[in-house]
Amino acid sequence: MYRLMDTRGQMRADGAPYAEAAARAQAIAGGAEFTEAEVDTLNLVPDHLRGLDRFDARKRVVAEITAEGLAVMTEATDPRLGKAAVKAPLEPSEGGEMRTEDAQLVPLVESKKIMQPFGDRSGVVIEPMLTDQWFVDAAKVVGPALDAVRTGRTKIIPESGEKVYYHWLENIEPWCISRQLWWGHQIPVWFDDEGREYCAASEAEAQAMAPGKRLTRDPDVLDTWFSSGLWPIGTLGWPEQTPEMARYFPTDVLITGQDILFFWVARMMMMQLAVVDEVPFHTVYLHQLVRDEKGQKMSKTRGNVIDPLQIVDEFGADALRFTMVQMAALGGVLKLSTERIKGYRNFGTKIWNACRFAEMNGVWEGHTTQSAAPQATATVNRWIIGETARVRAEVDAALDAYRFNDAANALYAFVWGKVCDWYVEFSKPLLMDGDAATRAETQKVMAWVLDQCLILLHPIMPFITEELWSQTGTRAKMLVHADWPDYAATDLADPAADREMTWVIGLIDAVRSARAQMRVPAGLQVPMVLRELDDAGRDAWTRNEALIRKLARIDSLTEVPAFPKGTVTIPVEGGIFGLPLADIIDVAEEKSRLEKTLEKLAKEIGGLKGRLTNPNFATSAPEDVVAETRDNLALRLEEEATLKTALSQLAELD
Repeated sequence: MYRLMDTRGQMRADGAPYAEAAARAQAIAGGAEFTEAEVDTLNLVPDHLRGLDRFDARKRVVAEITAEGLAVMTEATDPRLGKAAVKAPLEPSEGGEMRTEDAQLVPLVESKKIMQPFGDRSGVVIEPMLTDQWFVDAAKVVGPALDAVRTGRTKIIPESGEKVYYHWLENIEPWCISRQLWWGHQIPVWFDDEGREYCAASEAEAQAMAPGKRLTRDPDVLDTWFSSGLWPIGTLGWPEQTPEMARYFPTDVLITGQDILFFWVARMMMMQLAVVDEVPFHTVYLHQLVRDEKGQKMSKTRGNVIDPLQIVDEFGADALRFTMVQMAALGGVLKLSTERIKGYRNFGTKIWNACRFAEMNGVWEGHTTQSAAPQATATVNRWIIGETARVRAEVDAALDAYRFNDAANALYAFVWGKVCDWYVEFSKPLLMDGDAATRAETQKVMAWVLDQCLILLHPIMPFITEELWSQTGTRAKMLVHADWPDYAATDLADPAADREMTWVIGLIDAVRSARAQMRVPAGLQVPMVLRELDDAGRDAWTRNEALIRKLARIDSLTEVPAFPKGTVTIPVEGGIFGLPLADIIDVAEEKSRLEKTLEKLAKEIGGLKGRLTNPNFATSAPEDVVAETRDNLALRLEEEATLKTALSQLAELD
């Protein structure tokens, strides 16, 4: 096999003249002795074609073959010519010109579709070229790496990664570790003039192995994955036994993309076990590739690349970080969109506003960091302390199990839902209208709760939390150095307070939901009636009446033996409330609107179901289109269920 092109895709221009090289090649074909190095020097490209671009040279070869009468000829309209074929010209009888037989024929350069590789950056055809390469017999070092995962010394999360790991290592092939690049660690091998090899750590050591001989170093460099395969020990000073090696190796948890499980993770396992006989880490956490909002791989060609620097400039690093963590479900796909990031930017604003509200109500005056929860007597304060302890336990459990998305979701629901939406509202009467003791207690509880929010959020949103920490109270140290909380929910939770506030929140949510479904004007104060309620419910109402009426926009409560016509029932634990809406909304008009909306929605749902049950759609449509259709169907079905509930409630008003 002779090399005809150089690395630039041009016909070789080096070596002896063609006649001399061809004569030597003919001698070798006849049985003459040769070496691989000699064969590589033979240039069998004719002299007049040397140095030409490969495509220009091919055109010249076709022209020369045709000129010598050696080409297979065909009509110019032959479809085998592909794009080079022309339309059939008009015959003389149809007004066309008379042509000779030779004028109708062209060389048959058949246009065939073949599996042809192209450079992903240059877009040009990649030509095969045989060269000598260096290999590692990976089968000799793969055994310990397999055993380490099988015995549990190293765990791969999610477990599906272990199957991929086993598949690659159980079917290991010799590993080509040499690359023809301008960068990288150069192969540590030197050659003398006779072609003998000397492998050494330095040129001086190689020269000592070949005294008096002229040595030339192999120009190839090591495969990137070979060099980075030694990362766990190479960064710590190996082969020297440094203090860093003693302290930091083996490492702890490796977090990396699932696409390089074999290329990097498996190589690190094999090489560390072969070199220092130790696994490099006890856990490998694999995350998915970050894709666009439709699940497509980001590509400049597609134009769907999201630049993280632009995102940070527009929405802040914390919003981007929280988005990434919230999507990091085990085995899930990270579908990134600016709308999602924008939502978590708003979450950061919510936290800032909560701390600002606390500042306006004297919460941070004289405040110092407290690890222990303050003593509380007010029900709402006892409730939020217990909720804080519960979310700490939930976050700890999620982080221990590498379920980062569960930790983010728990914090989002707690900080936005319970602290900002409920506790801040519930605290207003205590801070503004309560006595001095109640006000002081609520200030201490709110300061402690917000401190815990900042501490628990800090690993995910370090910048805004550190800034708020520095601006709220007197701090002995930065938030990044603050102690992680260790209180238990069993010690801080108050079942009675939890039960009462759950009842209050449930009642307010139910009233708000009924108002929204019945399209009651948002700012309108409406009356509420009560048919029955147990003692616990009456006590809860009495203690929290002002809050309930304010947040649910209720102007009065009347106890009645039976609900009047046109009342929407609101069941709660231990009783039943009702909203008399007959005189507030037009029931007939609202029913007509809902029925028309449901009819239109039913057609959309039918169309979506039809597409998904069509085998041709499921097999031929792109995956992102099928997934989007499924998501749309789920949303429409959810909307349909909500509208049907509202319609059934309207039926009760007749």
